[in-house]
Amino acid sequence: MDYWGPQLLNGLSFGSLLFLLSSGFTLAFGLMKVVNIAHGSFYMLGAYIALWVVKLSGYFVLGIIAGALTVALIGVVTEELLLKRFHLQDLPQILLTMGLAYIIAETTLIVWGGNPMVMAAPKWLRGAVELGPVYYPKYRLFVISVAAVVALALWLLLARSRIGAIVRACVDDEEMASAMKINTRVLFVVMFGFSGLLAGLGGAISAPYVGAYPGLDFEILPMALVVCILGGLGSLGGAFFGSLFVGITDALGKALFPELSYFTLFVPMIIVLAIKPTGLFGRE
Repeated sequence: MDYWGPQLLNGLSFGSLLFLLSSGFTLAFGLMKVVNIAHGSFYMLGAYIALWVVKLSGYFVLGIIAGALTVALIGVVTEELLLKRFHLQDLPQILLTMGLAYIIAETTLIVWGGNPMVMAAPKWLRGAVELGPVYYPKYRLFVISVAAVVALALWLLLARSRIGAIVRACVDDEEMASAMKINTRVLFVVMFGFSGLLAGLGGAISAPYVGAYPGLDFEILPMALVVCILGGLGSLGGAFFGSLFVGITDALGKALFPELSYFTLFVPMIIVLAIKPTGLFGRE
């Protein structure tokens, strides 16, 4: 237990970060059918902005809010000025968001340099908590708690609110939703901004945990893709369970078979795709 307990908690905490990232990715795809290759760059940018704001102000919460809201604003601008021109055009969307990803990567490199940066956790989240026979960092438990709160809030928003009903209507039949005088254009802009907010929040929360460094965007994006493919693109429940599975599998794989860590991560995805191409929770 002294060994496996921390490994499982490590997987749970990393899976929590993946959920913050992949939930926004899967929402954007489920509603607008946008495969946003820049989503990992949104995550990285949120981490850099949080680091910068905390360094200037000294306020941890302000850095988290700034990282999330700035990326949300970039998401709104991206959808309104760029993506709306290529609605339901897969290849142009992929090329456009890939170009945006490279622009963000180069901008962060120019502004913050190429050295890895880690944000100091606030005093009230430093140290460790005793959990039975093991001690575990407070900050990682905080990450798990934030992901749990976000998951509950997203479920309530999408399953129990009028906004959620509108979103589901647009997912099921966009043309019919438009005929019923639902302003799908405004909805798309708001939801893509919300997708960016979740990515920025994930990056900002990860700054004291993973840090920020060049290449983080294309390192974390394949993880989000594996989560969404396993769970099913467009499924929030799939993103939740897929994140936990990928996080725990990655942690245990690196602990047991470090030289085969990518094998243990991607083989389950291949098996799931072979059996159920739409993912575990995806609709046929």
